[in-house]
Amino acid sequence: MTQVKAYGATSPTSSIEPLTIPRRDLLPTDVKIDILFCGVCHSDLHYARNEWSDTMPTIYPSVPGHEIIGKVSAVGGDVTKFKVGDTVGVGCLVDSDRTCPNCQDGLEQYCPGFTLTYGTPDLHGTAPGTLGGYSENIVVDQDFVLTIPENLDLAAAAPLLCAGITTYSPMKHWNVGPGKKVGVVGLGGLGHMGVKFAHALGAHTVVFTTSPSKREAALKLGADEVVVSTDPEEMAKHIGSFDFILDCVAAKHDMNAYIQLLKRDGNITLVGAPPEPLQIVGFGLMFGRKSLSGSAIGGIKETQEMLDFCGEHNITADVEVIGVDKINEAYERMLKSDIKYRFTIDMSTLN
Repeated sequence: MTQVKAYGATSPTSSIEPLTIPRRDLLPTDVKIDILFCGVCHSDLHYARNEWSDTMPTIYPSVPGHEIIGKVSAVGGDVTKFKVGDTVGVGCLVDSDRTCPNCQDGLEQYCPGFTLTYGTPDLHGTAPGTLGGYSENIVVDQDFVLTIPENLDLAAAAPLLCAGITTYSPMKHWNVGPGKKVGVVGLGGLGHMGVKFAHALGAHTVVFTTSPSKREAALKLGADEVVVSTDPEEMAKHIGSFDFILDCVAAKHDMNAYIQLLKRDGNITLVGAPPEPLQIVGFGLMFGRKSLSGSAIGGIKETQEMLDFCGEHNITADVEVIGVDKINEAYERMLKSDIKYRFTIDMSTLN
């Protein structure tokens, strides 16, 4: 066991501050990764402040970070997939039971026994809970390590490991591609990735926003059209025309307004998580055999597929790079939506 530098929280009310945390010694199939960049996800803030106490109580000390990019610095004796010096990534998962039907189908994110990068019991007993990427290094089994395409900017690639796969996975599941009309609701950290993917997959891409000022930014990201969702006339023009809508909004909003925009057999997938229950009018789904679903990140195979797709199409997130000492300020700015579109921590600033 080794001790490494990190940043984390020691209580729900504490700031994110310097810590020293343990990392396990390498097991035969482990990869040690020296962390170069770590994206900042809204989940980091929720977890550090124990805001999910009903479903996922925080284990303190808490070290967030599940959008990790780094270089392999050591490998266990049985590692075959990576070598020292490789540029790699780690997303939201660091293990699963590997035997359940979900794991067998490459859908480890739905495994009842998955291990998250932070916030789940540490099965190796190194610490009470797993500890994430706001740290010098991390040790992960090779089966949960991902290859990062060489042409991608590493700071901008970090959010692909959560925001990227979260938006890519449902689009692939619902066969987004040429000839499809696709809506993206919300133009934040998730939404801007959704627009880039829908455009690259060849779909006619429409962004829904409450802010007319975001029209130009949406078009620049690849949208074909932008609809101000508070304008009834603009919304009415699109009734019954969408094959798929990706809903990235994490605040209360009227889902029924979007359901009526779907074609027969059209789907809305939620990737944002509003804190309050959504009210759905059943008839809106029944007439047209429309569906409403949710989606969570992606499995390891699909995440690698997404990264390779990003390498082919030169897709990364739009990021603001910060030093680790600015993380508390970044959290407050996230709460005010004062970021376009994601923060990435330059982990060299830890030293």
